[in-house]
Amino acid sequence: MRKIKVMTVFGTRPEAIKMAPLALELADRPEFEAICCVTAQHREMLDSVLNIFRLKPNYDLNIMEPRQTLSTITAKCLNGMDGVLEEARPDLVLVHGDTSTTFAGALAAFYHKIPVGHVEAGLRTWDKWSPYPEEINRRLVGSIADLHFCPTASNRENLAREDIRKNVFITGNTVIDALQTTVVKDFTFSEEILNQLDYVNQKVILVTCHRRENYGQPMTGIMTALRRVADAFPGTELVYPVHLSPVVQEAAHRYLDNHPRIHLTAPLDVREMHNLMARCHLVMTDSGGLQEEAPALGKPVLVLRRETERPEAVTAGTVRLVGVEEEDIFQMASTLLSNHAEYNQMAHAANPYGDGHACRRIADAITWHFGLCETPPEEFMEHRL
Repeated sequence: MRKIKVMTVFGTRPEAIKMAPLALELADRPEFEAICCVTAQHREMLDSVLNIFRLKPNYDLNIMEPRQTLSTITAKCLNGMDGVLEEARPDLVLVHGDTSTTFAGALAAFYHKIPVGHVEAGLRTWDKWSPYPEEINRRLVGSIADLHFCPTASNRENLAREDIRKNVFITGNTVIDALQTTVVKDFTFSEEILNQLDYVNQKVILVTCHRRENYGQPMTGIMTALRRVADAFPGTELVYPVHLSPVVQEAAHRYLDNHPRIHLTAPLDVREMHNLMARCHLVMTDSGGLQEEAPALGKPVLVLRRETERPEAVTAGTVRLVGVEEEDIFQMASTLLSNHAEYNQMAHAANPYGDGHACRRIADAITWHFGLCETPPEEFMEHRL
C-alpha cells in the first residue's frame, strides 16, 4: 500500500508545541511517510520544543536573523520552501495557526500545487489589525487550504461565514494532547527561583505578554497594572518569562525590575511552562495558547487583549477578557485574588478545547480524505469533556 507523504511545517515555539504531537502521531502510523520541515522563525525557543519531544526535522531553513521583520520572515520562508518542496514532493503540507511561517508555508505549497491542511483552522476576531499580523495570516491560509482542522464547532461556523464548508473537521486542539506528556508531579525547574516558590501558601501568578499589537501604550498599561497587583497583594508572587523580543525585554525591565515578588526569567521551555502553569494560582496573558492550556489545568485566565479569537473559553467561563487598560486589569486581578467564589467558578469551568485525541482525529481525517479508509473521522464534541 502506498503511503501518504505528509510534511509538517512550523517555525515558532507555539507552533512547535502544537505540531510536535501531530508529527509524532503521523510518524507512528504505517499509512504515512512523515516529513518535518522547520523554518526556525524562532530559533532558540523552537529548538527547546524539538528537544523535549525528541523530534528531528528532515529540513531546517534556519531563517531567523536579528531584528527580522515580517517581510524578511515571509520572503526567506518562501524562498527556502521552494527547494524543500521540489525535493520532498509531499502529498500534503500541514501548517498550523497564524504565523508568518504558516502563511508562507501554505503559499509555497500552493505555488507547487500541493494540497494544504490547516491545523487550528477557523479562529477569527474579524478585526484585521488585531491580532496583528495573525488575523490576516489565518484568513489567507483559510483561502488556500484544502483541509481544515478546527478545534471547536464555532471555528467551523467562522469558516462557513467565509463560504468554506468542504473538508472541515472538528478535532479539538492538539495542545491538549501535548499537555498529557509534559506535566508531571515531581518536576524540577531550571530556574532555581521557581523551585523555591511556595505554590501552596502564596498565590503565584504566571504572566506572559509579547504580542505586537500590545507594543507601546498597551504594554505600558499592562506592565503598570502588574506592578500594582504585586504591591497591593503581599501574598502574591508574579513570574514573567520574558519574550526575547527587544521591545518586550525593554518594557518588562523598565516597569518590573527591582521588585522582591516579581520574577523576570528567561523564556521557559514547554515542559517548564506547562508545569509552572499546573502549579500557579492564576494566569495573566496575551498569548493564544495559554488560553487553551490553562483551563485544561484548572487555572483561570485573564486575557490582556482587547479581543480574542478564542471566545469558547469566555463563554465557558474559564477566561475573562480584560483588555489593556491599567485600571481594568488591576480591578479584575484584584477580584480573583480576593473573591474565592469568583475564583472557584472560573477554576472549575469545563475546558472547551479538547480531550487529548486531536492528533488522532487529524490523522484519521487525512487517511479518509486520501481514500485509505471508508469511515470519516469522529468529531470532537465539547460535551464529552
